[in-house]
Amino acid sequence: MKKILLTFLIGLFSISFVCAQESADVVMSKALTQAKKEKKKVLLIFHASWCGWCKKMDKNLQKPEIEPYFTKNFITTHLTVMESPNRKNLENAGGDQVLKKYGGSEDQGIPFWVIINANGEMEENSFDEKKENIGCPSAPEEVESFIKKLAKTTKLKKDELEKIKIAFAAKN
Repeated sequence: MKKILLTFLIGLFSISFVCAQESADVVMSKALTQAKKEKKKVLLIFHASWCGWCKKMDKNLQKPEIEPYFTKNFITTHLTVMESPNRKNLENAGGDQVLKKYGGSEDQGIPFWVIINANGEMEENSFDEKKENIGCPSAPEEVESFIKKLAKTTKLKKDELEKIKIAFAAKN
């Protein structure tokens, strides 16, 4: 009986350990270390499992015609925040503090993204000129704002930026 109980407790502990997300500090530390090593910037995206626009952002970034441009320039990483009450276990502990550190809030919604240099300093975020979160850019003015931010923070060429613009503006 003791052996069965011990096996059950070990299994239960293992399941809870596997379900636990890394803390925001661990995620950020890994991303910044990799960015320094590879001489890239970090594209940090705050998202949640229920967020359709977050999924669209990831889908756009992974389009074959533009994914190499992001891979060449960024370590793309995610922090899970603002989950529904029954899915709070999916959040990265401390993610909400990192969101606030970079100027985001629940009021502005997600996805919220920031471009961070390898030293952890924010270079750009997903606010447009009116200080509204463009999230996953899709409207022409949102896409244009996104392209300007990429042009300012990367060495992407005009033709590469144009391909990104077309990919994000596509209605799919």
